[in-house]
Amino acid sequence: MKKIATLLAAVLVMTVAFAGCSSTETGSSSTGTSSTSSESSVSSEATASQESSSESEVSSETSEASAAETGDYGEFTTIEEGKLIMSTNAQFPPYEMVADGEGFNGTGFEGIDVEIASAIAEKLGLELQIDDMEFDSALMAVQNNTADVMLAGLSYSEERDEVVDFTTSYATGVQVVIVKEGSDVTMDNLGEKMIGTQRGTTGYIYASDTPENGGYGEDHVLAYDNGATAVQALMNDQIDAVIIDEAPANEFVAANEGLTILPGNWVEEDYCAAVDEGNTELLNAIDTALQELIQDGTVEEIISKYITAE
Repeated sequence: MKKIATLLAAVLVMTVAFAGCSSTETGSSSTGTSSTSSESSVSSEATASQESSSESEVSSETSEASAAETGDYGEFTTIEEGKLIMSTNAQFPPYEMVADGEGFNGTGFEGIDVEIASAIAEKLGLELQIDDMEFDSALMAVQNNTADVMLAGLSYSEERDEVVDFTTSYATGVQVVIVKEGSDVTMDNLGEKMIGTQRGTTGYIYASDTPENGGYGEDHVLAYDNGATAVQALMNDQIDAVIIDEAPANEFVAANEGLTILPGNWVEEDYCAAVDEGNTELLNAIDTALQELIQDGTVEEIISKYITAE
C-alpha cells in the first residue's frame, strides 16, 4: 500500500532580451550629414550590441548561480499570497503538538511535521501558517481549498489518493496496539474485542473494514476525535484496545500508568504531505523542496530530534 509520488519541478527558463541604440547628428550638408549619421549609427550599434551581449552573459551566469543556490520550484499559487497554509491535527505527538509558548518559529506549534513544513515554506519563500482542527477536517480543508497542504502524520491510502495528491514519503509510520497491562487482548484476537481509533485515520479505515479485507468490521471499532480521547476511553474500560501510530503510542504509555503496547507492528505505512487533487504546480514545488530536505539530511535531523533510537 505504499506509494512514492516522486515528482520533478518544472524548469524555469530565463531569457534576456536586448536591442542596439542609434544616434543622429545634424550638419549643413545633407550628404555629409547622411554619411556621418550612418557611420555613427553602425559604430553605436556595434558597441551597444557588444555591451548588451556582455551584460546578457553576466545576467545569465548570475541567474544560473541563483537557481543553483535557491532551487527551482516552478510557478505555483497559494490560497493567500506570501503564505503556505498547513492544516493539521495538533494532538499527534511527536509529529504535531500545541506548544506551551510561541512554538517553533512563532507558529504556536511544535513537532516533526511542523518543522518540516516550516523548512518547506522557507525554501518556497513563504510564511507558514498552521490551522489546527480535527484530523478528517484537516483533510477536507485541503480538498475545499481552505488549506494549501496537510501534514499530520498523514499516511498514503488508495481511498485518500482519489481526493488528494501525495508528495514523496518523508517517514515510515508504524501502527501498534495499546492495551491495559494484564489484558487478555492479543494481535490474534483483536477481532473479538472493541477497538478505539482516531477518527479519519488509516487505523480506523483498516480496522473498520470487513474481515474479508483484513479488518474487524465497523461493529468492533469506535472512532474518537483524537488519540488522547481514545486512550482515555481505554483507561475507563470503555474499549479493550487502541490502534495508533507508534510514536504517539509511546508518549501515551509513558504518560499513563498501567498501559502497555502489544509486541509486534499492527501495520507499517508511509507518511506524506498532501495537496488538493490536481494542484500539480503546488505539489511539484512542495515535493521538490521536500526532496531537497531529505537529500541534505534535514528531515532525518528533525526526526532524530523528536524520536531517539532506543
